[in-house]
Amino acid sequence: MRDGNQIPSIGFGVFLIPNSDVVAAVTTALDCGYRHLDTASIYKNEVGVGEAVRASNVPRTDIFVTTKIWNDDQGAGKTKAACLASLEKLGLDYVDLVLIHWPVPGRGLYVDTWRDLIDLRDNGQIKSIGVSNFNPDHLETIIQATGVVPVVNQIECHPWLQQTSLRKFHASLGIITQSWSPLGRGKLLNEPIIKAIATKHDSTEAQIIIAWHLKIGNVVIPKSITPSRILENYQASKINLDSDDVAQILKLDAGIRVGPDPLQFK
Repeated sequence: MRDGNQIPSIGFGVFLIPNSDVVAAVTTALDCGYRHLDTASIYKNEVGVGEAVRASNVPRTDIFVTTKIWNDDQGAGKTKAACLASLEKLGLDYVDLVLIHWPVPGRGLYVDTWRDLIDLRDNGQIKSIGVSNFNPDHLETIIQATGVVPVVNQIECHPWLQQTSLRKFHASLGIITQSWSPLGRGKLLNEPIIKAIATKHDSTEAQIIIAWHLKIGNVVIPKSITPSRILENYQASKINLDSDDVAQILKLDAGIRVGPDPLQFK
């Protein structure tokens, strides 16, 4: 990342995994080889994620943990308190990456929130800071106000919503694009183009989509609670798509979202 820290290119997302199930899911993911875990305060499973990290035989320094500041916790002072609360729930001394979950520009608090994250990073409680669901104007606003560029922008990105212009904007600033809902919430698995490429590579459709994200330089965080699929997703990193595969997948870009629009989400 632009701050010199490293982020594993494939991670394990825990969105919608209940706290009662997340310990087993994260433990399986770590056993499969994942070293990047993505949670958020709004997911209400930070306690379980932290429990799995602490119980693992994998050294803490080898595990990259991300959490996020929810909309209601934005604002000067509130963000610091929320981040410290997440650290307590996780039971960790530090978090590798903290993101502003949404810009919610109508509230007008994301610059103050960003300043709080900068202070927490400078105090060593956070290793790296970034954002999620930010558009170029949101990014420019926090950069102009503070001079600090996020290391990551985690956005909805998948073959139906390839975010080409936003990814180019990220690249111009040295910001890593991280993809949430990388499989389009499973809806992309039935696309004929994806199926054909999967047959070509003797792989699953999910593996092809994850391999595509990695091929174009995205950090990707697929999610599953099924052990076989957790492993299957991780093994997608072994698939090397060729230029024709990428060109075929480009045809699927239709601007279709499966999640909220950042400009409308409050």
